[in-house]
Amino acid sequence: MLKRLAIAATCALGASSVGLLGAAQAAAAGVDTASTHSYIQANYAYARATVARIHAAHARIAVFSTRLARECPNVGKDAPENEASQPMSYEVAVALWSIAYDVDAGPIGAFAKATSGLRWSNPGLTRLGRAYASDLQKLVSLSMPNLCADVSAWRESGYRTMPPGTLALAARVEAIQPHTIPARLLAPYASAVDRRTLALTGRLERKIKDNETVVGWNEWERALTTLGLEL
Repeated sequence: MLKRLAIAATCALGASSVGLLGAAQAAAAGVDTASTHSYIQANYAYARATVARIHAAHARIAVFSTRLARECPNVGKDAPENEASQPMSYEVAVALWSIAYDVDAGPIGAFAKATSGLRWSNPGLTRLGRAYASDLQKLVSLSMPNLCADVSAWRESGYRTMPPGTLALAARVEAIQPHTIPARLLAPYASAVDRRTLALTGRLERKIKDNETVVGWNEWERALTTLGLEL
């Protein structure tokens, strides 16, 4: 009799554990689905807003380039073309990024706010989502460096001593590597509608990347040439 009672109790406990496990798994799946939907929607809104602001960013960079040509043309003439000169090239890139990401500050802030509380049962996805928002905000926080003064200081040292601020800025920027959560990692938790939004976002992100690769490169090269620097 006691043996039968013990068996019955064990079975009841087992069934209870299975039920609790199933409930926990269902809850996790619900959180994953909700977070994925919110992330996909927020990222799509950010990508769409960024594409809409591309021309505005280029217009502001053009104004900056004109001012640079007026204030310190060829200030870095005869600068060496070697690895030691790379921090100054990074600083020129930062000057352009500070303009472009300032234009996108509103959409980036909205994206960061919309995704700040999202979490997944896979901690890796949560980390990726938060790191992406954090890196975008770091790019927004970049201040416009004083290129004319920094290149002048480097030149006055006989191009032997890079300004400390330039070195620190290069190190800071190299550590910023914004990457959105890959669509393939979100797909298992995405609805059919979400997967269509992912596809739309992918096209927008490719447009952004193409713009950075072609137009962004040309603007960087133009700024370097204005300062008398080489890639």
